[in-house]
Amino acid sequence: MKLLVEGIGASAGRVSGKACVMRDALRPVGIGEILVTVLTDPLSFADLVENASALVTDLGGLASHPAILAREMGIPAVVGTGRATSVIPDGARILVDGTAGAVYELD
Repeated sequence: MKLLVEGIGASAGRVSGKACVMRDALRPVGIGEILVTVLTDPLSFADLVENASALVTDLGGLASHPAILAREMGIPAVVGTGRATSVIPDGARILVDGTAGAVYELD
């Protein structure tokens, strides 16, 4: 495993899956995919996040929308990475560790 980014562990748990990297809410997130985005908001991302198995964002903190949303949904989240959308390739197999606040690329 290769460490890709670190941030704030905003919702505990570990999950692996395919990264769905997007900077806007123009395409659906597949069931079990990991949403990697700049930041979520209640209007644009509400329906998209329901299929996600984890959430990774460039911005945010413990009280941010993506952190609260992930905890409500019971999925792991790492927020405030600063660069996840630039570092994580779309479609890459990744592991999100919401407890440690780290995202890894899987072989």
